[in-house]
Amino acid sequence: MSLKFLEEVKMGVKSASLKKDIIGYHINNGDCTLADLGRELNLSIPTVTKLVVELLEDGIVMDFGKQETLGGRRPNVYGLNENSGYFVGVDVKRFGVNVGLINFKGDLIDAQMDVPFEMSHSLEHFEALCAIVEDFIAHTVVPKEKILSIGVNISGRVNSQSGHSYSFFYFDERPLTEVFEERFGINVTIDNDSRAMAYGEYMKGCVKGEKHILFVNVDWGLGLGVIMNGQLYYGKSGFSGEFGHLPAFDNEMLCHCGKKGCLETQASGSYLHRKFIEKLIGGYSSQLTQQAGKNDYANISLEDIINAANEEDMLAIELIEEIGNTLGKHIAGLINLYNPELVVIGGAMAAAGDYLLLPLRSAIKKYSLNLVSKDSTIRVSRLGERLGVLGASMLARSKFLGLN
Repeated sequence: MSLKFLEEVKMGVKSASLKKDIIGYHINNGDCTLADLGRELNLSIPTVTKLVVELLEDGIVMDFGKQETLGGRRPNVYGLNENSGYFVGVDVKRFGVNVGLINFKGDLIDAQMDVPFEMSHSLEHFEALCAIVEDFIAHTVVPKEKILSIGVNISGRVNSQSGHSYSFFYFDERPLTEVFEERFGINVTIDNDSRAMAYGEYMKGCVKGEKHILFVNVDWGLGLGVIMNGQLYYGKSGFSGEFGHLPAFDNEMLCHCGKKGCLETQASGSYLHRKFIEKLIGGYSSQLTQQAGKNDYANISLEDIINAANEEDMLAIELIEEIGNTLGKHIAGLINLYNPELVVIGGAMAAAGDYLLLPLRSAIKKYSLNLVSKDSTIRVSRLGERLGVLGASMLARSKFLGLN
């Protein structure tokens, strides 16, 4: 893809801002006519025509020919050129990595899911992550030179604007994005995993036009992505959304953040896993007891426990319902603060379905202000493991194009 548009963005050329609006409209609404663009962006037809012609020359936009109509002149339809560039998304999980590739229009065209990996702040694990990404790029369906940017999701404190990660892989003063770029030879952006997932849900998930959204990521940890007026909310330094580290309990449990009593210590996948194993050691029965063998519970995973609940394992169900009630109480507080149109529940524990959602909804109803929460809809993400990859790659596209 020609870099003329990107050079105009860097130089602050006035027309570049209008071109960003046109690209953004196509990303959010698909193909359209020049008249549609003029009407929606409040631009004259001659201005729109000039800008679209320049985007055609850049290879970003394509002319798809005449639109079928019932009568009169048939206008040409324009849209994004799906082959003008590609974006890689890397979703780093606690015990695995998902990597995917989208085309310029945002379609996921290649993915490698659940590649074995253990997240840890060490050079060894950083090298292992880089090797996974390099292997994907080497074997994906498009040549490396067509990949315009890579987006990497990392949990914890991430300043996506400066490119620094403060929870993982902070080995020196340089931005992590700079270290990645030296390794891959491709532009790289990073973002907090929950925020990227919120963006993926907004672009490709269960969002149906809502602009004020809370995405609650209930995985091994507990995170939050906030969308206000259709835009991701970052806060001053990019650290917004640390929902899991609200001081919620006097339980003396040490959170991985270094503090005690965080919400995450009793309302997350890590709590479910720890409590489940403790119960088994204490003599409680479960269908997983026989599977694991007597007093050998090291290989029981979070997914095993969630699957057991969905197969009506009472111990797993009871613990998930406890977490649902705890989460619902604190999400009620978020609803009182933000008054969102939509709350989306995602992450690994969303797979527990109604075992998590029913007590969560009940607690929200009990603890939120009725006048505030009556317009808030609760939905479960249906994108599963693909969500993080989609969010990472789509954020990479938006940031590369100067749209986010």
